[in-house]
Amino acid sequence: MRPAATSLALLYLCSLGVCAPTAMADAAPTQESLPEPKKGRGDVPDILPEPEPEPTSPMSDFESSYNYVLSRLAGMDQAIHKLNVGHYTLDVKVSQLMDRLSKMDAKVGELEDSIQEVYQHSKDNRKEIGRLEGCQKGRRMGYKCYLVYNSFEDYAGASRKCLERGGRMAMPRDRREQEALADYVKAFFHPGNWPVWLGINDLRSEGMYLFDDGTRVSYFQWRKHFLSSQPDGGKRENCVAMSSDDGDWWDHYCDRTMNYLCEFDDRVAL
Repeated sequence: MRPAATSLALLYLCSLGVCAPTAMADAAPTQESLPEPKKGRGDVPDILPEPEPEPTSPMSDFESSYNYVLSRLAGMDQAIHKLNVGHYTLDVKVSQLMDRLSKMDAKVGELEDSIQEVYQHSKDNRKEIGRLEGCQKGRRMGYKCYLVYNSFEDYAGASRKCLERGGRMAMPRDRREQEALADYVKAFFHPGNWPVWLGINDLRSEGMYLFDDGTRVSYFQWRKHFLSSQPDGGKRENCVAMSSDDGDWWDHYCDRTMNYLCEFDDRVAL
């Protein structure tokens, strides 16, 4: 019997309920019994097999994350350690630098003290030399020595020069000192006539004449003449000079430059 007729007969018997499972199995063709079509070389299969997933578990993912965090923390800890070492080294160097600066500052202070001491000795020596020069080259009168300086200074400059030499501007306090100074200045500039600054001014209050040391003037030797009676400068001329030809006093502008006369205390040498 043909295979097609056999299959129809089996189907008919199954519809009547008399077919056997084995007969159905024999009648139904299986995929394994069907011949597979031959594929040519190089053909790509219609469906690629899916790769089998690697076995994972929640515990393994946690361990990986935990180990990663630990490695990062270890790297950070190492970096912090390096920073601490660098900071400590820098702190040590800064401390050493501060110590050196402190020692240097102390030495600079000592040097400044030494310079100040030398400067003070220089000033004292200059004053002593000026006083000796004034008494040796100038005119001695009692306990005072007077010396004319033939150099031009304004009133403030002349006062400063006298102080630097250990003296002060000449301050004739009575007729005896005034006449002695007039004779000395006249002889110094003879035959010329040159005014010299005295330590007298009314800078503090107009008309109230004071010596350079702040004491009030009680004796005056103003020039008296019907054409030029002194003082005549008012508030413009506040400093006093002595004329070398007759010893009379004149008021002048304080910024005028002229020769000056210093006095020194000679009681130190006695």
